[in-house]
Amino acid sequence: MKGHFYRRGCTCQKKRCTCGSTWSFVIDIGRDPKTGKRKQKTKGGFRTKQEAEATAAELMYELNQGTYVQEKNILFKDFSSEWLVMYSENANVKPGTVRIRQHEIKKLNPYFSHLKLKDITAKRYQDALNDLKGKGYADNTMDGVHRTGRMIFKKAIEMRLIKNNPTEFAYLKKDKKTIEELEQEEIPKYMEKEELALFLQSSASKGLDLDYLLFLTLSYTGMRVGELVALKWKDIDFKEQTISITKTYYNPTNNTLEYQLVPPKTRKSKRIIIVDEHVIEALQRHKESQDKVKRFYGESYHSEGFIFAKKERNPGYPIFVKTVENRMARLLKISNLNSDLTPHSLRHKHTSLLAEAKVGLEEIMERLGHCDDATTKNVYLHVTKEMKKEASQKFAQLMRSL
Repeated sequence: MKGHFYRRGCTCQKKRCTCGSTWSFVIDIGRDPKTGKRKQKTKGGFRTKQEAEATAAELMYELNQGTYVQEKNILFKDFSSEWLVMYSENANVKPGTVRIRQHEIKKLNPYFSHLKLKDITAKRYQDALNDLKGKGYADNTMDGVHRTGRMIFKKAIEMRLIKNNPTEFAYLKKDKKTIEELEQEEIPKYMEKEELALFLQSSASKGLDLDYLLFLTLSYTGMRVGELVALKWKDIDFKEQTISITKTYYNPTNNTLEYQLVPPKTRKSKRIIIVDEHVIEALQRHKESQDKVKRFYGESYHSEGFIFAKKERNPGYPIFVKTVENRMARLLKISNLNSDLTPHSLRHKHTSLLAEAKVGLEEIMERLGHCDDATTKNVYLHVTKEMKKEASQKFAQLMRSL
């Protein structure tokens, strides 16, 4: 495979050119499989013939080894849109995740939108990450943006649209945190046992419709709010006293009629939870009450079997996740408890109570539907550490009494 080398713009005709011209080369790269016509690769801008020859030799080697990539002139905005469609067609990807990826692409677009993929260098990509961080985005947000960027360019490499991945060695600048912030991060906020008892008492005596059952179920199972709202009666085994978690609720527009039921957060999230008879009895009472509501509305009731369903407007449709959050905020205020707590705090509290009951970490993770979760581990270690400290103090008191 031979190449042709020539010098552009040379007017001095001297052996050692001084007019600032550059060298270029043309080599054959095979034939177009569709037309049969010869294809050529031209590249210029080399200061010396030796530089041009070295690049041509490298290109010829790639052609001979079958590793040559003919980079395409596709723009970032066009390919990222194509990639998002491919990504959303994956059966394991939830609509909510696709929506997040879409937002992350929007953050990258101001930097790369009208650039060709092949022209986005490692420096350009790193500069974009640094600039985004300089605008005050949180570490979690930056992690997501970088994750999406990596997936887009990895797919471009797989499709042989570009040769080099500009995200390969990119890094994220992290916020420097104080000791107080790190400690708060390690141990999330959750209720003490006495506070949980008060909260459940308030939900029973001062709660709105469904409040007591909502927070009783969350407290006794540690399930996620989306999983709770998606529960149907067929998920309850009254005889075996279990609840099956097989789906979660998704409704980005908060339109009651346009909800979706999607797979849970992770593969491990599909699980069966054994629950206390107190919860089972409360569910049984609610079912009897709900059956009366269904008979009242007849065919206008949305009979899909949702446990936590609306009673009046759009009867039978599942309540919003936001409704659970608002109901909890109301009860926290009434009970004079920490207003920063959320329904997810009940999940952390469930973890701490299981740890206190000497349930192993592996069993706790399985009950919560976790593959791996640093926060759950931190809660578990915090509780077990306190238990060991208490045991040590009791031993010391015993020895002093001898």
